[in-house]
Formats: sequence, structure tokens, C-alpha cells
Amino acid sequence: MQSFFWGDYSVKPDHEYTYKVVPMYGKPGALEKGSAVAVRVTSESTTVGEHSVFFNRGVAGSQAYARKFGNKKPDEVADRKAYQWLSRGLEEAIHDFIAQAENKNHTLLAAVYEFNYLPVLESFKKADERGAKVHIVYDNRGKRSPGEATAKAVVEAGIEHLVSTRTQQSYLSHNKFIIFMENDQPMAVWTGSTNFTAGGIFGQSNVGHWVRNPDIAQRYYDYWKRLEADPQTKDLRKGNEAANIAPPVEPMADEAFETAFSPRQGLGVLEWYADKLDAADRSVFMTAAFGVSKELAKVFEKNKAYLRYLLMEKKGKTYSMLTKDSDVRIALGAVYKRKQTQYMEGVHRMLEEELTDLNTWVKYVHNKFMLIDPMSDDPLVISGSANFSKASTQNNDENMLIIRGNTQVADIYLGEFMRMFNHFYYRDVANRQASGKQVERESTYLKATDAWTNPYYKEGSVKMKQRLLFA
Repeated sequence: MQSFFWGDYSVKPDHEYTYKVVPMYGKPGALEKGSAVAVRVTSESTTVGEHSVFFNRGVAGSQAYARKFGNKKPDEVADRKAYQWLSRGLEEAIHDFIAQAENKNHTLLAAVYEFNYLPVLESFKKADERGAKVHIVYDNRGKRSPGEATAKAVVEAGIEHLVSTRTQQSYLSHNKFIIFMENDQPMAVWTGSTNFTAGGIFGQSNVGHWVRNPDIAQRYYDYWKRLEADPQTKDLRKGNEAANIAPPVEPMADEAFETAFSPRQGLGVLEWYADKLDAADRSVFMTAAFGVSKELAKVFEKNKAYLRYLLMEKKGKTYSMLTKDSDVRIALGAVYKRKQTQYMEGVHRMLEEELTDLNTWVKYVHNKFMLIDPMSDDPLVISGSANFSKASTQNNDENMLIIRGNTQVADIYLGEFMRMFNHFYYRDVANRQASGKQVERESTYLKATDAWTNPYYKEGSVKMKQRLLFA
């Protein structure tokens, strides 16, 4: 409330909203309204245009889930209502993308890592039954891969004739993309961070990005053909380098698209990301599921005059580098812990939170995206399957979209980033307070006077920078 920052994360797509701010003057019991200010907002569409972006709820351990479903596991809630709430449109969008394949003139090609959520596999089966051509390449490197679970699900869904395996790759076949083709022409791509599993769709935070662009779809199709041939890592590196120049040719044009496919020779793409991160002018927002690589941590270590936000699953090996500049704001994945229930209920009136247990390794933040100056007229959005790491660049099968100058896409990603950042930051701070590791009690309680505004006008302070940034 006393932060100069407000967000509404319950809006629906394709809707118009009017927000009215009314200042109140006087003393309690005798307040008088001042002049109001109204702002009209139209939320983005998820059905038309070049881009449709879908974020799941990503906050299964939350006050809302505890209130709505009593912290029951999703399977224990009738009529799949918990799953629908957690999906927040992500599962539905995956089915809609696949459902485009209506007849023999259509083709679906996919490259997947974890692939065992039966309703999605059954959607591919239905497309095949409608006459569409379907071919799915999946990671199957024995015990080192999720191939065993995928193979079992493939048999259960009855789609053995639609799949082939990626076995020659020495590392992770980590892609999660689908290509839609019409009359053998690539038309659209589904990509992002979402594995086709219950945990990917309903648990950890993830994004699905639907791109209706034949040129980009063609690039993914050419990459898919290289994957489908099941080459060894060294040969795929050569093929990717020959077909996909990276880092992107400078300067990227306005409203430009680029793609980066891995594995690659050298760290050129990762170094390009670091350069863009270093060259930011106003703000940076980045997610990190497994910590921040040294190449990027060296940039976060530098003292910058603007704010940089990091949303992380856990601290990782470079955490000490990330905390050297006080303008780097960090939120770690967290819920209100069971052992601190009494503290939370007694002071914060909070319910105990529990995870859904849909995820084993990454429980909170699985997104892989970076936003450079997203509120400017020339934002840069980088999003896909790669974790901004050496392994994701040189070794794994990965894909990334690089989108410059598209303020619509930047707005969507930024809004979702702040939704998740604020959610996890508050829990991170509260848990540290309760454990005695960090005391920030003053920032947790409302002040009875206007003294709360003072830090937001202190020159050079983090709070002043945040006020000005979002203003």
C-alpha cells in the first residue's frame, strides 16, 4: 500500500478496464474526496496478432490457492478446478495450437524434452486421426534423460507411430517447441519454457509463446530437420552455426526477430546476451532457474545507476556477485513455511502455504527470459528454452527468440515478471524475518503518517529509483 507501486494481476485478455484513483483528505470518520484521475486500459489479445503469450499461475503455493482449495493436491479437487486455476490458460493454449491441424493439409512437428502429460499427447493423437501429419522428436538418452517416462506415456497414449527419439546427443535435448504447417509451408511456432508435463503446465512458473510468423516458423522447421536426423553434438553444432548466424547481426532493425539455436561452437550467443545486459539504459528484468552464469553475473556485479531485477529459483554459485550492487533486486522462490505458521498467522494474518508437489527439481521458477529496457520505445525480449548458461549455449538442444522493438510483447512479459517477483519477494523477506536471518520489519508494516514517503524521495535510493522507473 505504501510503495508507489500497484498492480492488478487478475485482468482477463481482450477486455477493457477503467481504473480510477481518488485521493481522500481529512481525518478518519470525516474524509472528503479530492479530484479523481481515471485511466482506461485494454488488455492484450491471446487470439489475434503475431504474438500470443501465455503464463501459467506459477504460484501454486499461495494465499489464493490455500483459500480456494485448502492446500489440497490438484487431484483431490473436484472437476479439475484446481488444475484450471493453476493453468491460467496455458494448457488450453497448447491444445488450441495443436487443434489447428484439422486435416491432411496440415502438419505438426515437435521437439520435446519432458513429454508425459497424457492430455497433450492425446491432442497430438486426435490431430493424427483427423488426417494431419504429426512427428515428434523426444529426448531418449537412456537413464540420463526423461525418455523412460516419455516412452511409457507414448505407449499409453497410443502414439508410438508418431514419434522418433533423439539418442545421439551427448547432452540434454531440451527443446519444447511445436511447428504448425499448412500445405507443407511453416506458418506458426509454439515455444517457451514449458515442458509438456503436469509440473510444467500447472506447477513451476512457465511461459508458452505462440508466434504466427512464417519466416520464424521456417527457421524452426530447418532446425527441427537437423534434430530429426539425430546427429551427434559436434555435427549439430556445425549445422546450427552454418544455418543460424549468431550472435545476431548488428544492428537489429526495429520490430526485428532473431533466433538462436543450440548447441553451438563457442559462447558467442551467451556473450551477446551479456553485452546487451551491460548496455541496458533504464532497467533489466531476468529469470534464472539454476542461478546466474558467471558471464552474466560479472555484469550484475558492476555498479549501475538503474535497477535490475532477478527472479530466481535458488541462489546458485554466483549469488555473492549478484548482491554487490544494491540496485540489483532479487527474489527467490519461497512459500510461507510450516514451522513459521504461528508467526505468520499471529502477525501477518497469513494462511499456511504448501506446494502442489507436481515438481521434483525446479519447484518455483522455471522461466528463461530476459527483458532489456522493457518500458522504453525500443525494448529487447529474449525468451525460450535455454537457461542463459554455458551448457545451454554449447551443449544442449535449445531455442531462443530474440524480439526487438515490440512493446506489446515487452509489456506482457514485464507484467508477468512483476506479478511473480512481488509474490516471491514478499515471501522471501517474511521467511528471513521469521528465521531471524534478516530483520526488515519496518518495511512490512504500514506507517500512520506520511513519513512512509520519505525514502521514495531520497536521492539515489532504491525506492526512489523504483518510483521513477514505474512512473
